[in-house]
Amino acid sequence: MGSKGVFRTLAPPLTLIFFITASIYLVRSQSNTAADFPIGTSGSERVVDIASGATGSQIARVLFEAKIVESTAAFFRIAVSDKRSAVIAPGNHRISTHLSSKEALDQLLDPTRMPNLLKVNEGAWSSEIYSSMKAKGFSLAEIYKATSQIIPPTGTAGIEGLLFPAQYNLLKGETALAVLQRMVDRFSVEAKASGILGSSANFSPMQLLTIASLIQAEGDTVDFAKISAVIRNRLHSGMPLQFDTTVHFIKKVRGHVFLSSASTKIVSPYNTYIHYGLPPGPIGNPGRAAMDAALHPADGKWIFFITVKPGDTRFTVSNIEFLRWKKEYEINLKAGRFGNTQ
Repeated sequence: MGSKGVFRTLAPPLTLIFFITASIYLVRSQSNTAADFPIGTSGSERVVDIASGATGSQIARVLFEAKIVESTAAFFRIAVSDKRSAVIAPGNHRISTHLSSKEALDQLLDPTRMPNLLKVNEGAWSSEIYSSMKAKGFSLAEIYKATSQIIPPTGTAGIEGLLFPAQYNLLKGETALAVLQRMVDRFSVEAKASGILGSSANFSPMQLLTIASLIQAEGDTVDFAKISAVIRNRLHSGMPLQFDTTVHFIKKVRGHVFLSSASTKIVSPYNTYIHYGLPPGPIGNPGRAAMDAALHPADGKWIFFITVKPGDTRFTVSNIEFLRWKKEYEINLKAGRFGNTQ
């Protein structure tokens, strides 16, 4: 079965932590002539730390004391009038000094100016997330200890699938447990909104999450609902899923389009070439779109699909048609259209 088998970048909204609670009276009371540095007169850069839960006035004070803005009033007025202020992230921000209030807000919202930004891609394996955390200074010993202390949502088990893909601005002194719990808490919010942990006539919450992880790994967002239908159709027909991505998960390899015959025989409960039904758990950490698709498959009887070339995934009920497309795939594979095929 064709699979994407590669990392995709992700740029979801940052965790909402900045709540401005000013009344119209307070906004109007800010003088329109409050001191503000002119646009285009920025100076050297420095790092400022925005505390978790900081209010607009508190952030304005941090910027003023760091000589980034000329007055707290000017920045506060700009922040209150700009809805983007609701997505300022806590943690360290690298910002220029001597900025106009608008420029200061723009830089606070720029993810490239967050030196401690941890990016979790859709479909990332938990092991990959741990490696990213290690690169940020956490020890693997601390990380693995933290995984045993996580408080998971009701109806879930393990850690794979619960670390929601998003961007997390690491806070000064934050522990590995706190970081991982933030990911799980974000998962809880998204899972509740999607309904994936609710009751289902045919699947348990963890089975639905496993389906979401398969969908995430196997294709692009545009094909998610169809892949969801294929999974259900094959399960209903008693056919093995035969997903390459389950073997990639076992071997912990990325970017390998070609799957050898020997790899399909690896002894593992996650190997959907030799085991019928779903794997025993998620094979990655899916995003919201994959969760939604797991619950809402497309209406179709497809049981085969294959990515003939990047961006061209085809679905069919015919094995003959599938085999014909597979030949096209093999031609494109040899031509190098899939990049790394080793």
